Amino acid sequence: MQYKTSGTCSQLIQFEVENNIIQSVSFTGGCNGNLKGISALVSGMNVDDAISKLKGIKCGLKNTSCPDQLAHALEQYKANAIN
Repeated sequence: MQYKTSGTCSQLIQFEVENNIIQSVSFTGGCNGNLKGISALVSGMNVDDAISKLKGIKCGLKNTSCPDQLAHALEQYKANAIN
């Protein structure tokens, strides 16, 4: 799935989920090393666990962050999977 971010340096998040487990995550733009670290940490993680850990994280004075945007992307994935 692809998710266009809002309010962050990264512009796009691409991810794959299988059986509610995150298989892979990649970001376009943003802080390369930090985002590779986030991707490595959430790979193999349950979608709901990732959302609860990442949602609400802010970057500096911004109201969001790349981890927060990933949580929003995963929430959108779940909403689409239900419908």
